[in-house]
Amino acid sequence: MSALENFWLTLAKHAENRQDQVALAGDQDQCTYGQLPAAINARSRALEASGCRRVALSMANGSDWLLWDLALLRSNLVCIPVPPFFSAEQVCHLLDSATVDAVIGELPGDVNITPRGFSRTSLGWQRLMPEKQEAAAVALPENTCKITFTSGTTGQPKGVCLAAEALMTVASSLQTACSEVRPERHLVLLPLGVLLDNIGVYAALLAGACIHLPEHTGVSNNMLDIQLLMQALHQARPHTLILVPQLLQGLLQAADAGLLAPDSLRFIAVGGGRVAPALLERAAQLQWPVYEGYGLSECASVVCLNRPTRHRAGTVGQALPHVQISIAEDGEILVHGNCPLGYLGSAIRAPGPWPTGDIGHMDEGYLTILGRKKNQFITAFGRNVNPEWVEAELTAEPAIAQAFVHGEALPCNLALIVPRHEQVTSVQIAEAVALANAGLPGYARVHHWLVIAQPFTSTDGLLTSNGRLRRAAIFQHYRQALQGLLPQELAHAFF
Repeated sequence: MSALENFWLTLAKHAENRQDQVALAGDQDQCTYGQLPAAINARSRALEASGCRRVALSMANGSDWLLWDLALLRSNLVCIPVPPFFSAEQVCHLLDSATVDAVIGELPGDVNITPRGFSRTSLGWQRLMPEKQEAAAVALPENTCKITFTSGTTGQPKGVCLAAEALMTVASSLQTACSEVRPERHLVLLPLGVLLDNIGVYAALLAGACIHLPEHTGVSNNMLDIQLLMQALHQARPHTLILVPQLLQGLLQAADAGLLAPDSLRFIAVGGGRVAPALLERAAQLQWPVYEGYGLSECASVVCLNRPTRHRAGTVGQALPHVQISIAEDGEILVHGNCPLGYLGSAIRAPGPWPTGDIGHMDEGYLTILGRKKNQFITAFGRNVNPEWVEAELTAEPAIAQAFVHGEALPCNLALIVPRHEQVTSVQIAEAVALANAGLPGYARVHHWLVIAQPFTSTDGLLTSNGRLRRAAIFQHYRQALQGLLPQELAHAFF
């Protein structure tokens, strides 16, 4: 039986055996497992009547988002989630590049959709003249069911084409990995317009859990409202959560301020970027069940994950059962199995294992991430340095919230440093840099730095949606400031 067939069969069994149990709990509504099939089928009929083929979902988190997503899956139509943090230009690129013919929900106010041939219908927004639209549609790889747009680091976001079987294979693998904690309540904190918690909710449905889908969780465009976040946590009292590193950091800061998370938590998966060891150590001190993982959109999200009975600190865990990991000669991590169908606009699929662009090493099946292959710089002394490694050491110090390290072709490494709060002094920053340097070899140490008051955010284009640094954008934005850190003769030679 395929993973997709198993998903629908499992939901049918839940509808019979858990008829009155709540499956989806939104702010104003809820849907039981007994009601779930009818709710999905009603939306499937509406989709069939509309004649649409490629549908963008542009809605806030809630039961309705997930029901439309499941209806698109059931109807074998293509779902294109719209990330809520996309700019108007990026949303327009998504609509045009995917040849979207229907939009369910409301696009950001600064997106003018009518010049693109859309008009209001009972479904939402639809393009006129579907025959012309179909003829002009960009070809998709066979079996594409979802196009997830990655934020990327340069240029317009890329659309990754994924098959339903790939999505459900990961969900099944994730559900099996978490089965030992017996999750009964899952809280969605990340926007459903991003792939990571799509997989989380599919896994929760397979487990027969109640999925809490509040619209307002205090998490918005990499900004964090601790009070709202804690309110969402204590109202849902979840057993499972999926976090990005910045969210974990926010929860730990709240705990340090006396705002503790509920004691119901059994499994907190954190991924989407490298997690500073100090955050994981602090979570362990609080006895929080935090487990670091690793994945990428091209492989339908989760690839590796620590779990209660298979946990090794400092790693992202072992590969889940549906994939295998190998390391290339140059250190690049290769994923075997569950690769994408292709990128939107280019259906050419990479042969063999998927090259992740990350470098790392394996020890007894546990994967350690060392950094991004393309971010590796070579110093003037010919030493290779992964900036994420140095940045993680810097941000592990309590005085430093964010750091950006640059050293390409330079005889010394430079850094931009964002203090943890306004009360942090220059002396404390200097001490923090010294402590971080003490644990690094000479070629990786930071020699000159600039303290900046404004943090890197996604709204200013300096962070991706999951909190990764947009290195090219940061370098261009602060190029002159970085140049000013060097003696004049070096600045002219290397910039």
